[in-house]
Amino acid sequence: MSGVEQRKVGRDEAGLRLDRWFKNHYPGLGFGRMEKLLRTGQIRLNGKRVKGSVRLEAGQEIRVPPLAQERATDSGAGDGPARGAVATQDARRLQEAVLFKDKQVIVLNKPTGLAVQGGSGQIKHLDGMLDALRFDSSERPRLVHRLDQDTAGVLVLARSAEAARFLTAEFKGDGPRKIYWALVAGVPERPKGLIDLPLGKAGGAGGEKMVVAAPGAKSAQTRYAVVATKGKQAAWLALRPLTGRTHQLRAHMAALGHPILGDGKYGGKTAYLSRTVLPKILMLQAHEIAISHPEDGTTLRVRAPLPPHFVTAFKALGLDPDSPLALRAADWLENPQG
Repeated sequence: MSGVEQRKVGRDEAGLRLDRWFKNHYPGLGFGRMEKLLRTGQIRLNGKRVKGSVRLEAGQEIRVPPLAQERATDSGAGDGPARGAVATQDARRLQEAVLFKDKQVIVLNKPTGLAVQGGSGQIKHLDGMLDALRFDSSERPRLVHRLDQDTAGVLVLARSAEAARFLTAEFKGDGPRKIYWALVAGVPERPKGLIDLPLGKAGGAGGEKMVVAAPGAKSAQTRYAVVATKGKQAAWLALRPLTGRTHQLRAHMAALGHPILGDGKYGGKTAYLSRTVLPKILMLQAHEIAISHPEDGTTLRVRAPLPPHFVTAFKALGLDPDSPLALRAADWLENPQG
């Protein structure tokens, strides 16, 4: 086909998602059209059909169909052409949300409501504003994992291609220890336990959902520990996902009969307490992460402060976020045999 190109992945682009590579080099290419080009095999990686989420490796060849109208001025550099400027207010908020920063890693306190990556109809997202977090680096930060749009808390970014490769491998394996805090409807019968229920995608009234034992379901495991309760009305839980399925914590808690407060998608009406004025926002926070540092392998441990909607909810329910019981729960999640 006339106009087809074979583009080679640069060293600085290793670890980048294929859809992000296209966004960098062809910013005029819409999400829907790119997905169609992938589905029909007009976009290929090393001659094979792939999904937009695949991570690139240096030296791979990308088949690019004619996209002259969508091309930006191409510098050929690993970071791609210059992006549009991030709004000053957005840039300031992101910089103020940094919990940790060194030459290799940034840990961000992602606010609830901010999507990590773009999608159909998604205009503002973190991936499109990462230039605001360059600071003194010549490289643009890279995503190495993600959080749901409505989940607040710790999110790790890599500041170099080498760090991205290391951290991506960590997240694909069993490296990171992630602790979430959640407020749920009701109180689990057992104060501690393991939820071992396979999850798969299925359609529903609220759109695509993760459902227990759906066709093609994959193994999913979550440890939980009750930290404190508000009578029988609600409970504060510490959660540790042992696998990384989409919406795993939300689907598991709903399956246990105690949906996360504010999660109408999985809990319906039971996710909203009666006679209690609480923010109608998902009460799930990525509270803490412990991960090997890409430079020397030492453990990097970062905690996020409570987001505003959690502060309001804790106060309304009479819960103490500084309770030492939270640390005990986290210790058990890490070492249940101890």
